[in-house]
Amino acid sequence: MESTPPSNTPQFLGRDTPLPASPEAAVLDYVPNPRPGLTYLVRFAAPEFTSLCPVTSQPDFAHLVIDYVPRDTIVESKSLKLFLGSFRNHNGFHEDVTVGIGVRLNAEMRPKWLRIGGYWYPRGGIPIDVFWQSGKPPEDLWLPDQGVQAYRGRG
Repeated sequence: MESTPPSNTPQFLGRDTPLPASPEAAVLDYVPNPRPGLTYLVRFAAPEFTSLCPVTSQPDFAHLVIDYVPRDTIVESKSLKLFLGSFRNHNGFHEDVTVGIGVRLNAEMRPKWLRIGGYWYPRGGIPIDVFWQSGKPPEDLWLPDQGVQAYRGRG
């Protein structure tokens, strides 16, 4: 897992950047939190996330929602997009993929709090939803619902 020390100049913005070959090869950029000392929520929604089934190599689709409360850094959105896109050719069970994304972001960014919801579309007739969080959310945090309905043809 590579990460870039926070800087004011992200390495991917404004550049033609190919998709990383794998999640392990993906580099996430972090920049200084523009509002240090404040408690606020950042949400990324990736409604078209894809990875591959580790048994059949067939595509799996999910709607990911990543919420976090920054501490010293925020993740640069283009690098996050490239990281998430690198899963298109990655074989992994829903649980491993969802939790692995949350754990990596938490370990590298060290936010005050982070949670991820992976709302996976059915394979074999069963939708699987996977949730992980780094601990209890800050008491003074406004925490909206992730907004993804239980499966009834999500969308």
